[in-house]
Amino acid sequence: MLLQLIVSGIAVGSVYTLVALGMTILYRSTTVVNFCHGEFFMLGAFSVVVAQQLMGWGYGASIAFALLLLLAVGMVTERALIRPLRNAPFVTLAMMTVALSYLLKGVSRFFYGREVVPLPPLVESGPIEIGGAVLFAQDALIVGFTAVVVLAFFIFFQRTHTGKMIQAASQAPRGASLVGINVPLLRNVMWGVGALMGAAAGILIAPNTLVYPDMGGHMLIRAFAAMCLGGFGSFPGAVLGGLTLGVLENLVGGYVSSSLVEITSYLVIVAVLVLRPQGILGEGKTGRG
Repeated sequence: MLLQLIVSGIAVGSVYTLVALGMTILYRSTTVVNFCHGEFFMLGAFSVVVAQQLMGWGYGASIAFALLLLLAVGMVTERALIRPLRNAPFVTLAMMTVALSYLLKGVSRFFYGREVVPLPPLVESGPIEIGGAVLFAQDALIVGFTAVVVLAFFIFFQRTHTGKMIQAASQAPRGASLVGINVPLLRNVMWGVGALMGAAAGILIAPNTLVYPDMGGHMLIRAFAAMCLGGFGSFPGAVLGGLTLGVLENLVGGYVSSSLVEITSYLVIVAVLVLRPQGILGEGKTGRG
């Protein structure tokens, strides 16, 4: 039972990792905690539904449409709503993302109400046995995709000139501007990439959780807890926090009570803020230039 709970927790935690990574990208590049990231997650799944139901597209074309759409949504959000407030206090930027979150959720409820829409699995095959534990093909896809994304991020930010330039621009934007780096463009692209990451996570988990307007809110809290646990601004921390939270939820549900699963992320946030505010791999406070 223990091995099964851990394996299943890693699969769930992989989704938390993807969402937390998307939020971390934005935090590192703009120092904004994006409270509408959960709605990017939800819109990614709903975009696939819309493309299939209204346009009659296949799964591949629908996914490509959803990812490109959310890339554009993220970039437009930064350009139209965030950039005009770039010199505003942190709380103003945070409230803007909260307002956008409610707006996007309200739009989805206007069209779908409380309807729950199913999506078929992305892969159709039998379960995979791992040392006595069972991992379904959809979960294996989630874990594999997350591993590829994490590896790609590591290579990009640690081994490429562009990745290092983005990190430098996020840490010292004024200095980066002085040496000719287009900081506004980089931030705009990072908002697009962050939204795309949220959409990818939503598409991957939708066959397991179904698609509904409030699905983003639940995921936002878990991603926020993963960032707190791993450390705000830390890419390795987002990975560690997401996987740890997924396993912890499963262990709590399996050995204590399933009713506690929904509040595990809140307990994690409270515990981290009290015992170790910087998180496990926290990099300290990030200034804003």
